[in-house]
Amino acid sequence: MTITTLKLNLGPQHPSTHGVLRLLLELDGEKILSCEPDVGYLHRGMEKMAEKMSYIQYLPTVDRIDYLAGFFYSELLCRIIENATGIELPDKVRAIRVMLLELNRISSHLLWVGAFLMDLGAVSPFFYAFREREMILRFFEKLTGQRMMYNYFVFGGVRKDIEYLDDVNEIISVLPEKINDYEKIITENPIFLRRTEKKGVLEAGKAINYAITGVNLRASGIDYDYRNQDSLYKGFDFRTIVLEGKDAWARYKVRIMEMRESINIIKQALDYLKKAKPLEQHLIPPVNLKLPEGDYTAQIEAPRGLACCFVRSDGTDKPCRLKWRTGSYYSVNLLRELLVGEYLNDAIAVAGSLDIILPEVDK
Repeated sequence: MTITTLKLNLGPQHPSTHGVLRLLLELDGEKILSCEPDVGYLHRGMEKMAEKMSYIQYLPTVDRIDYLAGFFYSELLCRIIENATGIELPDKVRAIRVMLLELNRISSHLLWVGAFLMDLGAVSPFFYAFREREMILRFFEKLTGQRMMYNYFVFGGVRKDIEYLDDVNEIISVLPEKINDYEKIITENPIFLRRTEKKGVLEAGKAINYAITGVNLRASGIDYDYRNQDSLYKGFDFRTIVLEGKDAWARYKVRIMEMRESINIIKQALDYLKKAKPLEQHLIPPVNLKLPEGDYTAQIEAPRGLACCFVRSDGTDKPCRLKWRTGSYYSVNLLRELLVGEYLNDAIAVAGSLDIILPEVDK
């Protein structure tokens, strides 16, 4: 008896990725035998583009590397310049940046929760999550003028002193109860459990071998969060969320718990900012900004994993080489392993649980 398999193109479309991805699947019936991710459909050239632009010209574009978490990539490029020039940030600038980063982390996780549940067929959580995310985006718009690409962090500080702290206070007073509501309709939902428990199991050793970081690593039992060694977060009290489940459900639960922890961090920053004096900062003049010749790196704990920036400077006002390390790029590679043995109807659930965003991949 001859057993034939079927080659199926899943995409190029948006299978839980917020971008264009093609998965070439080999199927035996509905069981996945192999998966080959095919990326490159966005063709954005964010790294090559940096070689033709000065640092200040490049800064407004980096929010687009992850348009759901733009503050993190602005912080990375600013951190490169600040470390290379020996600038130490004032405490108030650190508090402002931490507060905005954690609000951005929550808004990113909220979009993921809503989109993930929509992918699994649940419509209501999508609207609930976007309702709370809208509060955060409106605050970002009032502060920076933009809902998604902010360009608020600048070399040595921020564009202007923080405002609208009452809005932040309202956000963090509303969010805990709303997250409780999400859990009531999602966490123990029997349909959701059947779609996520024991699906896409990521063993700790495999996660390490694939250089996985962030939520996807911590949901596999590995206690690693770069914020614990990040000088920007020095003085903030928070815990690292680690679960042993290793499956799609555990990755969901870690993100829910991380949102609660981000609220705790925001409260600490907000308490400091309410009492702080008017902002005093020494910005790095962007005109004719040149980095000393050499190699520079910086990293940060972004919503989709550890994000890094590498710059090679030849002493001019433009990078000789710039490279981004993003969490989604490594998560896409994981699909080669995680989808094998799963059924076709679970492919979206597994891929969605990794929180992949294609602009981070096709950078």
